[in-house]
Amino acid sequence: MRRGSAHGVRRAFCAVLLTAASHGSFAYNVTLTPASPKMIYFQVGNGLFTGGNYTPIKGNGQPTGTPGTNTTINKVTVSVPAGVVGNGTAQAMTTDSAAANSYWDGYLFCNLPAQLYIGGFYRTTAAGTNTATVTATLAASLTDAAGDTLPFSQISWTTGGNGDAGAEPFPAGSFNATTLTVGSIGQNHWDESCWTFSYANTVVPAAGTYTGRVTYTLSAP
Repeated sequence: MRRGSAHGVRRAFCAVLLTAASHGSFAYNVTLTPASPKMIYFQVGNGLFTGGNYTPIKGNGQPTGTPGTNTTINKVTVSVPAGVVGNGTAQAMTTDSAAANSYWDGYLFCNLPAQLYIGGFYRTTAAGTNTATVTATLAASLTDAAGDTLPFSQISWTTGGNGDAGAEPFPAGSFNATTLTVGSIGQNHWDESCWTFSYANTVVPAAGTYTGRVTYTLSAP
């Protein structure tokens, strides 16, 4: 979920589509005590915290664990059976991410392989009302080895982790643009959600394996 001090943090995942034939609580939001140094941490799929989670918090306001960098690019995939390609029945996608537990406190938050973790924190040295924004950048289409294309807009997601209720910091959406805002983290907050992806299956592409990458960026003031 979190990471060292910087203006922006980026994570990416790869969406892969395999075709055959012709192809009582609230959403998790924790208020942090301001502390030096200013820090942001962002995680999509696998992350890294060594030596423990964020909590319990040390007397100097620092987390018990140390945020780190995980270079893994997780995949979200689906294999569409030949007999249902393009019939309009949405197909559930799964992830290869191993991130089920929150680094806030170790709580089992996401259900694998159906859900992909997204979250992090934005901590500053004083109180304030700024917001760190998460954006996604991607191509208009997924492509296969032959150069065939499949609209990225065929992929959407719902949101919600175990024990959640109410508004999510990273709401449901779809890849309906090449650059889009997918959520935010308030100043001195830890926010997280679990995304469940779906392939609309309303087009009939050429047979092939289609891939594309989405890069997520957390930008803080």
